[in-house]
This record gives sequence, structure tokens and C-alpha cells, in this order.
Amino acid sequence: MAPANDHWSEWVRECETLGHAYVIVTTLGVRGSTPRDAGTKMVVSKDDFRGTIGGGELEYQALERAQALLKNVQAGQWVENFPLGEKLGQCCGGSTSLLFEHFVPAVQPLYLFGAGHVGRALAPLLATLPLSVRWVDARTAEFPKVLSNGVTALHPEDPVAVVSEAPPGSYYVIMTHQHPLDYALMEAALRRQDAAYVGVIGSESKWRRFALRLQHRGLSETDISAVHCPIGLSAVPGKRPAEVAVSVAAEVIAHYHARRDTIQSNSGPGWKQLQAQLSASQTSFTNLQAVEQSVPGSTNSASEKSSKVKQ
Repeated sequence: MAPANDHWSEWVRECETLGHAYVIVTTLGVRGSTPRDAGTKMVVSKDDFRGTIGGGELEYQALERAQALLKNVQAGQWVENFPLGEKLGQCCGGSTSLLFEHFVPAVQPLYLFGAGHVGRALAPLLATLPLSVRWVDARTAEFPKVLSNGVTALHPEDPVAVVSEAPPGSYYVIMTHQHPLDYALMEAALRRQDAAYVGVIGSESKWRRFALRLQHRGLSETDISAVHCPIGLSAVPGKRPAEVAVSVAAEVIAHYHARRDTIQSNSGPGWKQLQAQLSASQTSFTNLQAVEQSVPGSTNSASEKSSKVKQ
């Protein structure tokens, strides 16, 4: 959990920098007594969150809803109403409407495995694209002394472990100096079930061996067909490192443009939907008031409780 003094805007900035998707949850409207005022925000990413909308079951359900949205590639906005009564196990007595805003990263995370001749030719090209490039190879001596802006070098003892730490929707470009490592990285990326792109350098015969092994290890035809191997556009031929690098970069460019066309933001809540949500919030609060006032010996109505909170 985040430190209490962290502001939600800092987490937005960090998510944007790292290329992570996130959801901003805003208390849009309140009726009666609620844990926090309208305008309160928290930011939720895949593994963490910042800020609070008051804790309790309301926040727990908001976090679950945000996590469900993060599993979808579609950006957009949604509004939901939450009565703070017996159903949520909270006795505030009011109700609140929450706005969920799902943001997908404008800069896509890409992991380039291998610092050989092609990797060294490819990294500077990828750095000029809207990608956050992590260049992975345990052989530190293979990297240039100066890296291009937007490229971060990683030197793990186990490169496969890097795959499990990557954010959803990552690109994996695999061209190491070892065929067994190429295979291990490829299978790890496929088993995540959330890779945007998996490309492996190699010949047709190498791919046939890899595909057969994937079948034996239980991966589906859909998973296997998602792999780009041999990597690169066939329309850009050549075997020189620079030629292969241009071909691979061209395929990545074509892929992320096609993918962006499919990630259409939803239209967001219209005015009628907002009216309906706010009306539902008011109705639930009014009903709660009526129930409380009908209870014998009740000394505090919901409105009285609300006024005490405001004081």
C-alpha cells in the first residue's frame, strides 16, 4: 500500500512514465453522510494504488471495479452509484456516485532481449518511436557506452524473470545469442496471456522446432499463431544487421498502429446517464431517510447525521 502522504497525482505521473495503464476513481456526487467529500480521488494501477475515497467496503468495491477495467484494453469513463447502507456494510447512511476513468499508456512498453549485432542496430531505431524500451542482456560489455534517450539497460542474471515483471500489453522482441533462451523468453511471454506483441528472430526451421515444442507443452494454436517468427516484415528483405533492424522496427510500427485502431475509447457517460445516476443516488438517500424516521426511538435522521459530519 502507498505511503499516506503520497498524492494521487504523483502516481499518475509515475504510471505515465512507466507506461502502465491506470484508473482514476473520483467521488463525483454525494448525498447525506459519506466517508469523503465530492472531488476526492484515488488512482489504481495493476499492482498498487494511491489516495483513498474513504476506505471500507466502498473503497474495496471501487478497487475491484478498477482492477476489472485494467484487464480491458479499452480506455473510457464509467459512472456507478453506491448506497452506503447495509448492502455495503457501512453505516454512513448516505450514497455516492463514483466516476471511473481508465487510461491506457500513450507510450507502449517494449522489451528488447539481446545486445548482439542486430540488437545494437535496432535499439536506436526503437528509441525514436513512442515506445519505452527496456534493453535486456546479462552481458554488460555488449552494450554501447551511451544509450539512446528512452532506452533503459537491464542486466539480470535470469532474463526470463523480467518477463513476469513487465506491465500488461508489453511488446517482446527476442533476439538473444542462445536458442534455448529465445524459446524460454517466448514461452514465458505467451503464458502471460496479455502480450501485445511477441517477435523472435530466426529461420523458418527454427520456428518449426519452436512451434512443435509449444504444442507439446500445451499452448493453443491461437497462442502459437500470435508469434512473429521469423521476425520482421517480409517486404523489407536483407541479412545485414541494419536491414534486419529496419525490418523489425517496421513490423513493430505496423503492429502498434493497427492495435491502436482497435483500442477505441468508449463514448463515456452521457448527460442522461449522469442524470439517472444522480437520481438513483438521491432516491436511495430519500428511502434511507424514510426507513430511519419510521424506526421507533430513532433520534437522528440521515440529514441530522450529515449535518454533524459537516460540522
